[in-house]
Formats: sequence, C-alpha cells, structure tokens
Amino acid sequence: MSDSNPHLPVLYQEIIQALQPQRGKFYVDCTLGAGGHAYGILEASQPDGKLLGLDVDPQAIALASTKLAPFFERVVIIRASYITLEEQLAYLGWDRVSGIILDLGASSMQFDTPERGFSFLVDAPLDMRFDPSNPLDAEELVNTLSEKELADVIYLYGEERKAYQVARAIVQARPIHSTRQLAQVVARATSGRESFHPATRTFQALRIAVNHELEAIEKVLPQAVAALETRGRLAVISFHSLEDRIVKQYFHRESQDCICPPRQPVCTCGHRASIREISRRPFRPLEQEVERNPRSRSARLRVAEKLGSGIDLA
Repeated sequence: MSDSNPHLPVLYQEIIQALQPQRGKFYVDCTLGAGGHAYGILEASQPDGKLLGLDVDPQAIALASTKLAPFFERVVIIRASYITLEEQLAYLGWDRVSGIILDLGASSMQFDTPERGFSFLVDAPLDMRFDPSNPLDAEELVNTLSEKELADVIYLYGEERKAYQVARAIVQARPIHSTRQLAQVVARATSGRESFHPATRTFQALRIAVNHELEAIEKVLPQAVAALETRGRLAVISFHSLEDRIVKQYFHRESQDCICPPRQPVCTCGHRASIREISRRPFRPLEQEVERNPRSRSARLRVAEKLGSGIDLA
C-alpha cells in the first residue's frame, strides 16, 4: 500500500482479513474517506474486482479519487450518503455484493482540517458538517436550541454527566461563533479532573447531532445486509459506545431465529436469522497500531456474514 497518504486507515489488516477480497467480486466502501481501505480492497481483488465508494465530503472525494486512480477502471466513486446504498447499487445494476465496509464517525482528515470546525484544539468556525451543503451546522445548534434541547443533545449523544450545566453556560454565553469560544465555555462549566479535554463530549454530541449520525447507522445496516450475497461480509468500525451499541444490537438481533420475549413459550415473531456474527466480541487495534495512530485506540470492528440464498454476480 502506498505511503503517500498521511491518513492511516484504522484496522486496515483486520478489514482486509474480514472481507477476504477476491477477484471478480463486488465491494462497497460506504465511508470512502481518503481511500485507504478501498485501496486495500481493490489491490487484494485484482485483476477484476470492483468497488463502489460513497462519501458526502467533497474533500474526501477529491483525495480518494487521486488515491484510487491506479484502479480507475474498477472503481466507481459517488458523492452520496451511505443511507442511499440501495439506490446507488440499483443505479449501477449491482444485485449483490461480496463485502461492505462502514468506518463510522469523523475522519482524521476532517479533524486535521481546522476550518471544518471538528476540533477544539484550534480556533475555527463552528461547522462540523460532513457534507458542506447541509444547511445545518454546529453554530446554528449552539445558538438556537433551547437550554433543555441543548442539554438533551449533550447528554444523549455526548454522554456528558454535566450536560445541564454545560447547556446553561452555553445559553448564557451566546452568541458563540468559534470552536475555541465554545471549548472555553464548556471547560468553565465542567470542573473536575478528566484524562481528556472537558469539551470532548460536547463536541462529539454536536457533531453527531449535526450529521444525524446515529439515525444514519440505523438506516444503512438493513440495506447493507440486504445487499450482500450469501457468505458476503459486512465490516463496521465504530469509535464510541453509541455507535457500537447500535451495531452490536443489530448484529445480535439479526443473527437469531427468534426475537420474541425470553419468557414467551411459543414463537410468534416469525423472525429468521439473516447473518452470523464472526465474533461476539469486537476486534480492537493492536498495540503497535495504537502507538502509530493514537486515534485508533477507541476503534471497534464488528463483522457479520450473510446467511441464506443469494444471487452471485457474474
């Protein structure tokens, strides 16, 4: 793999091992980013494996297009949300695919671009949008939500125990226009000894709310499973407990033949397992990867394999 891309794909070897790319097969990278995982899949599926890459971020599309140029005949890159997965596959005429990857959350590329407003380490506009064409940004949320609405967002999406103190401080400090200003307000409202910056949870919560991240995960998982051929695999990387919980619960439910209440004597749900979990426990980065890329520390990879009959692409 080329070393020209400074944005290291998390759990790269684990993804390649999980998807087991093969020649002549079809794959989807639903979160293309800078193209690191996609490069590995295309390289491993030579000479004729194909890949669809989706992303809403024009910066990611530009970087990935350059990165994946050596495979131009085998890759299709579309600027679109992964919640349109079914639509995009229908457009291409891809009935079933052999592997799908979802690398959830914000990317290193987005954190490392100050003007995107994802990081509180530099002063920048309060943006946080994956898709710059999205009319809603973090500044609008911070300055227009009621104190209760802000507190709910920060508590639910950031798991911040002092959400109501933070929300009250934000409302009192309005208008807030920059990342540094917001980080200072949050820091003053959350006294205590933490191993991370006191604004971390609040910034996470606002980013999730701006991009509707959790709702998007719930929408794409059923589409991804439906798109897989028999024995095709879905690999999902998450970076915090809220994302991972959705994936874990979905995989657990869809790997069971019955989802009736435990004490119900007779099954009435008619549910049948559509996947099997490759491992009940998530895969985690090795120590060497964490040393090389500290942001990978919280990454969790869950992999599921499609059961039942499928239509193999020629």
